[in-house]
Formats: sequence, structure tokens, C-alpha cells
Amino acid sequence: MIGIQFYPDKVIQALIKELPNPKWSKEFAMVYIINTAKNLNQVFEKFRGVAWVNGNSFFKEKPIRDNEPVDINWYRNRIKTKSYRYVPEAYLTKLELKRYALNTCKTYISQFEKFINQYPNCPIIELSEQEIRTYLQLLIQQNKSNSYINQTINSIKFYYEAVMEMPNRFYNIERPRKEHKLPQVISKEEIQSMMICTNNMKHRCIVGLLYSAGLRRSELLNLQLTDIDSKRMLVYIRNAKNNKDRYSLLSETVLKDLRIYYKQWKPKKYLFEGMLGKKYSTESVAKIIRNASEKAKIIRKVTPHMLRHSFATHLLENGTDIRYIQTLLGHSSTKTTEIYTQVAVHNFKLIRNPLDL
Repeated sequence: MIGIQFYPDKVIQALIKELPNPKWSKEFAMVYIINTAKNLNQVFEKFRGVAWVNGNSFFKEKPIRDNEPVDINWYRNRIKTKSYRYVPEAYLTKLELKRYALNTCKTYISQFEKFINQYPNCPIIELSEQEIRTYLQLLIQQNKSNSYINQTINSIKFYYEAVMEMPNRFYNIERPRKEHKLPQVISKEEIQSMMICTNNMKHRCIVGLLYSAGLRRSELLNLQLTDIDSKRMLVYIRNAKNNKDRYSLLSETVLKDLRIYYKQWKPKKYLFEGMLGKKYSTESVAKIIRNASEKAKIIRKVTPHMLRHSFATHLLENGTDIRYIQTLLGHSSTKTTEIYTQVAVHNFKLIRNPLDL
């Protein structure tokens, strides 16, 4: 059920009577209606412009990540100009309190600032659905991707729903339909060629680990020396996506390279360190993969995430159970992992092309 508590008010009482089959609970001392998406939508529609609906007791909070502290002070300390609107301090504070990942913080701040600067003379709190829809139409006309538009909507909703505590204020804002793109994969031979063409041992280890353990780029950069378990031949991945820890495979080939790399570079804490012992940057990893693919003369543009896709696809083609692949990748559901069945070629090889019959 959806329970509704409110201060006595004739207008609100009259509107509540218009909700679908409202009833009174003596036990909880509140009005309630059946909990459906349609009824929830009606609650927000009915009181739009009349009252703020505080749904903090109803909606679940986003899980707190137990990662290192998020440092977004750069946004506070920027040199500011009068001609540009910056995110309110409350926006930054809420991001810190909820401990959102740093990349999420950067995206939200950037997208929300672009939105409010589209309406420089209108107070942020007074911006309505009409202004949001107009801005989204502008992004569509600029051929922005569905992902970009969804990130924009999330950054706007974060301000009104999380910062201003007005849950579902823009419940009816239309989102682009989800794109169902297949993962991009390269062959095992192409990956081996990338490693052979990479003379720098640190770079070779990065290419090898991304592929052989199916790592996300952020997971690779967070690896510490103690996360490489050479006795059990496992890689320990901590605080990955959705705040999950997991194990993945450690390749014997990569382990040999890692031992040579360690003697040469002597990292202190993180497996791959940049200047002054800090974590390697995401841009550096992308550049390493791009350079390695160019040296291997791979025509397609290769990204770090393509190595993860290739790892999963090659395991599936070799007959590995999809549930094991799900565990190695850290997917919450096999439905996410099943997308690789559409790019694995082992089943297609069993089918004879009608032209060749």
C-alpha cells in the first residue's frame, strides 16, 4: 500500500477523496491506497502545484558506496565568472553525503550546469517540465546520444528529488527508448597481437589483465598489489560496480609478465601507479589500448571495455557455463550476460549457409 500522511487541510482532503479507493488505517493513522505505478503517478499528478510530496519514507535510497572519499572540491574552488551559473552548494553537498562515484559526480555537475545555463534568468526552483522538455528537444536536435540525454535527465532529477526533497516531481518526463546495441568484440589472435606489439611491460600487463580477467577500466586502476593471488591464480576485485567484491581469473601468461613488471617498476600500493605513487589515469589506459591496437594493425577502434566484452565472448565460445561468466564479470543477473550469446560464433559455425548447400 501507499500510505499518505498530511497536515489537516480542506483542499488536500478533497483531493485525496479523488484518489482511487482511498481508505483509512487505524493502525497507522493514515490514508492509504493500493501501491501500483498508476496510483503512484496519480498521487503526484493530483497534488502538482498544490503541495510538495515528500517521499523519503517511501522511496529507497541509492546504496552508499564504501569507497575512498569523493573529492569534488575542485568544483567549489573553480575561478567563477558572473556570466555562468554554477551548481548550488547544496547540490555538491548532497553528492558527497550520498557518496556517489566520482565519475557520476562529474557527469551530474556538468550536465546540470549546461541545463541551468540554458535559462540564465530563471530561478532554478521555478524551472518546470516545459523548460526541461524544451531543453531535451534541443539535445535531440543536436543529435546527442540516448545515453547523454538520460544522464541529463538524471542530473536534473537529482536536484529536485534528492537535493530539494521533491521525489518524482518530474515523473512524466519522457526518456529515450533504450538502445539494444551488441557488444563490440575482437578476436583472441588480435588481442595476442596487441600484447606482442607492446614492448613496454607495464602497458603489456594492462592489456593482458583487462582481457584475461574481464576487468572494467576502473577495476583495473583500483587493483592493489595484494589483490593478485598467485597461489590460487585469482584476481581480487574490490568495490566494483554496485559496491560488489568478486574474484576473477589470473592468467599464467599475465602472471609471468607481472613479475617482470614488478621488478622493473616496483609499485608501492596500487598495481599500476602514475606520478608520485597515485593511481594511473583512465585517459592513460585508453591511450595504451589505442596505441597497442594501432601497432597490431587492427582497423576498428579498440577501447578498454572491448577487451572485457571479448573475454566474456571467448569464454562462452569455449563452452564455459554462462553462470560462471556472470560471476566472473560481476553481473547481478544472467540476463545481462546473455547478450554475449548474440555475438558468440560457435553456434553460427554449426549452421550451413543456404547459398553453400
